[in-house]
Amino acid sequence: MAEASATPVTRAQLHECPGCGLFQVVPAMAPNLRCNCQRCGTALRFTRADPLNHHLALTFASLALFAVVWLAMLMKVSTAGIVHATTLESGPLELVNRGLWPLAIAVAFTTAIAPLIKFLGTIYVLIGLKMSVLPPNLRGIFLISRKIGLWAMLEVLLLGVFVAYTKLGDLVTIELGAAVYALAALTVVIVWAELALDPQAVWEEIERRGQTHAPMPPRTDSPSLLHLRPGSVGCEGCGLVSVPADGDGHCPRCGSTLHERKPGSISRTWALVIAAAVLYVPANVYPVLTVIQLGAGQPSTIMGGVEELLAAQMYPLALLVFFASILVPMFKLLALVVMLLAVQLGHPEAGAGILLRERTVLYHIVAWVGRWSMVDIFMESLLGALVQFGNAVTIEPGIGALAFCAVVFITIFAAEAFDPRLMWDAAGRNAHQPLPSGRPSGVSAEPAR
Repeated sequence: MAEASATPVTRAQLHECPGCGLFQVVPAMAPNLRCNCQRCGTALRFTRADPLNHHLALTFASLALFAVVWLAMLMKVSTAGIVHATTLESGPLELVNRGLWPLAIAVAFTTAIAPLIKFLGTIYVLIGLKMSVLPPNLRGIFLISRKIGLWAMLEVLLLGVFVAYTKLGDLVTIELGAAVYALAALTVVIVWAELALDPQAVWEEIERRGQTHAPMPPRTDSPSLLHLRPGSVGCEGCGLVSVPADGDGHCPRCGSTLHERKPGSISRTWALVIAAAVLYVPANVYPVLTVIQLGAGQPSTIMGGVEELLAAQMYPLALLVFFASILVPMFKLLALVVMLLAVQLGHPEAGAGILLRERTVLYHIVAWVGRWSMVDIFMESLLGALVQFGNAVTIEPGIGALAFCAVVFITIFAAEAFDPRLMWDAAGRNAHQPLPSGRPSGVSAEPAR
């Protein structure tokens, strides 16, 4: 962490916490500091030294490694004198051949299309900000690249490769290709790049260069002059607190539609939770994988796969698959139900702030953990492509995998549809009335943590 006396690289700004809805001043911050919401603990900003150039260099490295991941050999497997080498694209192609094209689209989107859009969009924006004449629509491209990052699951793919490699140990002889090592390096670089980025710094540079949706109101560096104007809303796209530009309902900086709360959050989340709960049954009843060895095979459900791993004494791997494929989807559904009921049944009560903070943390966990359930889908895609040795041994993905993938996607959409600020609204904690000075109640400028 930087010294407290270091020169600030940001200005004091008014923020609305995305976790609890509290308006508060984020003070001017030096590099490599973090500022959390004073009420619920949600991170409001991370500052970095030279975030644009550092992130650009790491994104270029990610793109180069990404090309190796998709073009180089992934694995070479052999049994009974038959050798089979595959690349990463073999998984989606095999799913198409098996008639599971929706699953193939899901795998291709999360491991190829979404990461590529994220990398290219980020490079377009960061290089564009270095040019004397800005290329068009930097704000729109940056919005897309940040939002689609939720669906870029290369780090989950790496875990899927590890699980597939472990499960294949007793069936075939395996040789790892360059793509596996590139994927491991890519995962590290992606995490490094995200830690190096301060998205607010990009938005501020776009604003400074004048490529905004509408003219920006004058800014001040003094926290004492920051006021919550009537009708102000925190933008979900870029974080700017503003009154909608020209009354058109859009953020003046990034152009996103402004809402005090996510529209239809409760009804949409309930609908998605119910849909995921319905699909959770066939996802666990129907087979997700069938191993056919010497002409004989037995379809295996998700729980059946866990039991096979336990029988083979692969206890850590069995625990991993059980956690990612059984517990995580169930946990997400139950957690979302708890939060929905907290909104619909919530009422002001003494000490409610403690429970509200815990529920806000629960929401962030739910929003983060759901994508890791895709490890089972990636594993099945890889196994189906790698193990195709005719009568000797063949692995075929099953229809249960399609239902399970739908559960994962729907629960991700449900977590995105839910607005955690509604829990604080329901408890009466967001009745912000302007003080006589014109500043909103609850605003404070704390040292960054």
